[in-house]
Amino acid sequence: MPTIFLSCIPLSFDKFNTYLLNTISFLYDGTSTANYVRLGIPEAIVKGWKDIGTQWTPLYSKYSDKYNLRTQAVSDELRAMIESTRKYEEENHLIALVAISPKATVTDMETFNINGANGQKKNRTVPQSQITSLVNAILKPIGGGSISIKCYDANSKRASIKETANCVQYRYCIGNTAPASVEDAILDMDISTKSSFILQAGAENEGKRLHIYFRWYNTKHPEIASPWCPLQSAIIV
Repeated sequence: MPTIFLSCIPLSFDKFNTYLLNTISFLYDGTSTANYVRLGIPEAIVKGWKDIGTQWTPLYSKYSDKYNLRTQAVSDELRAMIESTRKYEEENHLIALVAISPKATVTDMETFNINGANGQKKNRTVPQSQITSLVNAILKPIGGGSISIKCYDANSKRASIKETANCVQYRYCIGNTAPASVEDAILDMDISTKSSFILQAGAENEGKRLHIYFRWYNTKHPEIASPWCPLQSAIIV
């Protein structure tokens, strides 16, 4: 689960309000197509983000009227909404999808505070060369439609993220027909900041196959991503 992107979401009411409204507006803006379409973010996830804004705005309006309508109950509701927004990111990975989109620009990253997480100091050390080692992944069906995945570097005996990467990126699909290549349009894409994680393929897909590619990835320096590993597959049980 890509929790590194939770720090992109401000925790103060005023900064969160600006962040939420700006990102909603940005997702639907665009010259010829909406930015969320360009970035490849599913419409349902974008709509969920917009729905958060719809619920947030009237509460924040009450909070802004500090003489008449601001109460402890309103403040508590706003805190709960910020926490639910963080939960939404954990479950739906909207900010993560922006970060890993091959169409992402500097403006996209700045709008979602991806490199500047809440004004923290940035690490100025820039990796100089592409990662050449491939992800060595072990897939283990564990029942209930879940697949246990452990990712290793070439010379590592323990599952771990490659030193110059900060996550493992993967593209996958479920079905009896394997994708033609890693560029196949039927593939979904996601990342994990943990070398060992569970992919929920769904109990309804029991008997079908998970087809998946992996590579080492750095969300701040996508240009150094490793090559994709050969296609792997496992039966969903």
